Amino acid sequence: MRPTKLGVIGLGAIGGSLALQAKRAGIPRVLGWSPEPAERVAAAQRGALDDAPARATDVARAVELLVLAANLALLDTLAPHLGAGAVISDVGSVKRAIVAHAEARGLGPRFAGAHPIAGTHGHGFDAARLDLFTGAVVYVTPTRDGDGAAREIAHFWEDVLETHPVLIDAAQHDRQLALTSHLPQAVASLLARYLAHATPPGATFGPGARDATRLAASEPALWTEIFLMNRDELLPALRSLEEPLGELERALEAGDAAGLTAWLRRGAEWRRRLDA
Repeated sequence: MRPTKLGVIGLGAIGGSLALQAKRAGIPRVLGWSPEPAERVAAAQRGALDDAPARATDVARAVELLVLAANLALLDTLAPHLGAGAVISDVGSVKRAIVAHAEARGLGPRFAGAHPIAGTHGHGFDAARLDLFTGAVVYVTPTRDGDGAAREIAHFWEDVLETHPVLIDAAQHDRQLALTSHLPQAVASLLARYLAHATPPGATFGPGARDATRLAASEPALWTEIFLMNRDELLPALRSLEEPLGELERALEAGDAAGLTAWLRRGAEWRRRLDA
């Protein structure tokens, strides 16, 4: 699918980057909406949008493809205003809820969820980038009767946004992302929260601490929504950390150098393979 009229609801880092890259790729008309008027103005000034109506419904009724980069509750508001042939997608980090919501609204045949693995801890349109998605994997999650829409959405992400789309079941996506995305966010935030009150005033943090806590700078409201939506998958993942943490504690208590080295080696080998 290569729409002539694309609508983007939500103009933060993800939605803004999508609009910017779509315009660069030659989409003739890109419309966008944000609840923040300043974001609409900024997106238009940077050339991401051809028009930035004051109402989201004005975007929904005018486009062939509508991408939600905002709260999924907006789907209820926008559904009655969609054109008869319009295809709908989103960019959220949790897929079961939005897929089920689209099916319940009767939008299943023309909806497919999407999740680009190309996030940033920056937020707002100021964090939007022209190259945010280039070369990234994007998961596309079909509804029960939406294989056609899923193929169209996958083609849009590949042809227009230069990504590598992967079709995946929504439940499988959420189980996987609980481990690969949501758990790392929780651990980074936990470490940052502890360091914030445990370190003495004026302490200097080197690159190790900065790298390990980078994700903690992400938008709290966004991650609150993600954590709650995927809590049935995130909670077991969090609890599974108790065993390796206990192993580390026991090795330290016993002064077990060999055990400590083996514990560290398992993580080191995995991380090195990730970069290979």
